[in-house]
Amino acid sequence: MRKENGLKEFFRTTYKTGSPIPYFISIQAAIFIIIHLCDLLVEINVINYPLYDKAVSNLGLPMDFSQFLKQPWSLVTYPFLYTGLFNIVFDCLWLYWMGNIFMSFLNKRQFLTLYLSSFLVGGLLLLALGQIDFLTKGAQSYLFTSSLGLAALVASLTVLVPKMELRLFIFGRVKFVTLAVIFLSLEFLFYIFANRAGAIVYLLSIAWGVLFMKQLQEGNDWSKIFKPRPKNNLRIVHTETKTLTYKSYKADLPNQDVIDEILDKISQSGYESLSSREKEILFKASREEQD
Repeated sequence: MRKENGLKEFFRTTYKTGSPIPYFISIQAAIFIIIHLCDLLVEINVINYPLYDKAVSNLGLPMDFSQFLKQPWSLVTYPFLYTGLFNIVFDCLWLYWMGNIFMSFLNKRQFLTLYLSSFLVGGLLLLALGQIDFLTKGAQSYLFTSSLGLAALVASLTVLVPKMELRLFIFGRVKFVTLAVIFLSLEFLFYIFANRAGAIVYLLSIAWGVLFMKQLQEGNDWSKIFKPRPKNNLRIVHTETKTLTYKSYKADLPNQDVIDEILDKISQSGYESLSSREKEILFKASREEQD
């Protein structure tokens, strides 16, 4: 049997799973590499034009509304812009980790709605708060990185799976809520010193994630506004008496009690202790209703 090419296998296992997470990470990595290559060309005197500075100022979201009107595309590009190596590596790992946990229980449409809406809402709020002089004082005059989306994602998971525990290499089993509070608190402290308006927007992004999940648990799935509606074509058909068959559909949100029981079992005995039915529930929760 011919062995599959390593590059083809990588693309098959990474980009053909239906998950949008690898695409987000790839865009962030590509922009990071390109702007730093531009900076390198300036450093070695190959070019004299400050491409790196221009890229950061044009892709980042400015707090000055008049500047934003000159570059409205920054409302879309700012979540993908990173300037620090540690920052992009850390955030990409968190996006991969938290994103896959989220999609283990919910679907791609719900993930995209929460993740992308947090950037849109957060960006617009930043522009509004940027008109207050006190809030514009800080080390950063631009907003970038995907921290707002991660904040909403992590906060939503604390509502979805509050009893979940994670096994960390050094610390052993740690409650997810504890880990989430530490992560969100450190990010918030950074914004307090770097961008006061960004700190307020960061808190609102956390609230947005909690609100999205609370509404979902109450049966209000905001992501359904992006769900394609079936076309109703008028047809003339012959009426026949048939035995009705009923097809059951999986709800958008899995039963919370069932999820908690499965997570408790994983935390006590590991994933391998799950029955085939329990594994099937987790698998279907991440794969069904993918648009």
